[in-house]
Amino acid sequence: MNNVSYVDQKISTREMIFIIANYVIAVGILTFPRSIAEETDSFDGWISILIAGTVVCTISWLLGKLASRFPTRPFFELVAVITGRPFAYLLTLLFSVHSIWMASFEIRAVGIITKQCLFTNTPVEMITLAFLLIVQYVAAGSRLALLRLNLIFLPIVLLVILMVQMYTLRFLEWENVRPFFSTDWMSLLSGVKRLGLSMTGGELVLFYTILMKRPQDAPKSVTLGMAIPILLYMTIYMIVIGVFSSEVVRNLTFPTIELAKGVEVPGGFIERVESVFFTIWIMTIFNTCSISFDLAITTLQSVFTRISRFTWILILSPIIYLIAMMPQNQTEFFTFGDRLGYFGVVIAYVIPLVLLAIAKLRGVKDGS
Repeated sequence: MNNVSYVDQKISTREMIFIIANYVIAVGILTFPRSIAEETDSFDGWISILIAGTVVCTISWLLGKLASRFPTRPFFELVAVITGRPFAYLLTLLFSVHSIWMASFEIRAVGIITKQCLFTNTPVEMITLAFLLIVQYVAAGSRLALLRLNLIFLPIVLLVILMVQMYTLRFLEWENVRPFFSTDWMSLLSGVKRLGLSMTGGELVLFYTILMKRPQDAPKSVTLGMAIPILLYMTIYMIVIGVFSSEVVRNLTFPTIELAKGVEVPGGFIERVESVFFTIWIMTIFNTCSISFDLAITTLQSVFTRISRFTWILILSPIIYLIAMMPQNQTEFFTFGDRLGYFGVVIAYVIPLVLLAIAKLRGVKDGS
């Protein structure tokens, strides 16, 4: 695949916002209402979403401050300046493991849900392989082209989700959302934990600030980029609970897809809106997988500098596929995702915050 040559070799603040938002809106948007409903009563899950969103946006803003302190350094050099090269090698490799794991999880999710909703007679292995080949093709091209796909896909995704929400408002039932404020604080915090596991994405600012026209805008862009999916999660949760009730949502594997199934477009122009919704949702998964693949390659290249990008694509593709095929059923798949979430919180949020604290204490910044 020939790389496209761009005159503008930097991404704007708006593009960074779209990249982060599209990365976060992935598999979690289909399952999170069930996770929250399992921990909270009636309508109170919105409080957990609000708390989790506030915490995630604050942490993401701090990660943006860390990235803006080193606007000309890639991630490996950023860590090396703060802690030394040995730890930089270790942390960079851990990020590559997280990116590989994330790509594997996302493509397996596409395989499972596509088989369930669209191609019921097609083996999951073939669906997953086909999707991986598409992601592989895009990852072999220009990084800027890959990142700028988010400018095309995100508005379409948001428009379709908004349409689904508007057409399901008439199914809302007041009894499904009462009583209010009946959940204790420990249950609300459990909901925060469940949601927080699927809200990683702010760490992208540590890798892509070097590509920004205005790296000083990194804190603002990552905060707004995280705020978009949080607002989306809030509205989807409220409508899902209002339509189905929390008792029903606890027993739905993919509540958001069930919500889309209830949409009826006047005039019969679209008979199966859930198919359209799912097709559009694949766009966000595609972006998440592509960015994860790109991060895996970029981090490994910074450690093993003599191996080309194309070689890494050939090495990583079978590894990602084999990892994706490890879960044998949906229960193992969700456990696979929970473990990824715990690992991601530590790698993407906890350790970078420690790096920021060390950089502040030592007075380390770009050029020092």
